[in-house]
Amino acid sequence: MEWMNVFGLVFVIGLMIPNILFAIKCKEEFDDKWNYKPVQLLEQIGRFGCMGFMVFNIPGTWFGWWSDEAFAVYLIVGAMLVVLYCLIWIICWKKKGMFRALALSIIPSVLFLFSGIMNRSVLLMVFAVIFAASHILISYRNAK
Repeated sequence: MEWMNVFGLVFVIGLMIPNILFAIKCKEEFDDKWNYKPVQLLEQIGRFGCMGFMVFNIPGTWFGWWSDEAFAVYLIVGAMLVVLYCLIWIICWKKKGMFRALALSIIPSVLFLFSGIMNRSVLLMVFAVIFAASHILISYRNAK
């Protein structure tokens, strides 16, 4: 199944679980103080593009793993980033602040960009850059 990356799907689910739990339990904390629509739109485009291209490989836009070793590095680093992300959610669940905001925006950004590079997915790399720039900016502005 070259068109689907099951491990990418697992990574995306790993990122989504704490976000879904937080959204259910702490609805009031999802307040965008900055509320700048163009950057929010870019963030959403980047987010859904990243999640989609982490899972689906579009022929002609991705070139697969450089080697079996590169695939192993992808799995190890990706799993470590997802675990770190979940740990920061657990540790900082009720703590607001710059560390939580930036850590929880930088880690998925790194995961998406790293995955795009390792999988040689042009679309994932493009959407990862869009997502990283907008998501980190929004998180920073909201934490100020």
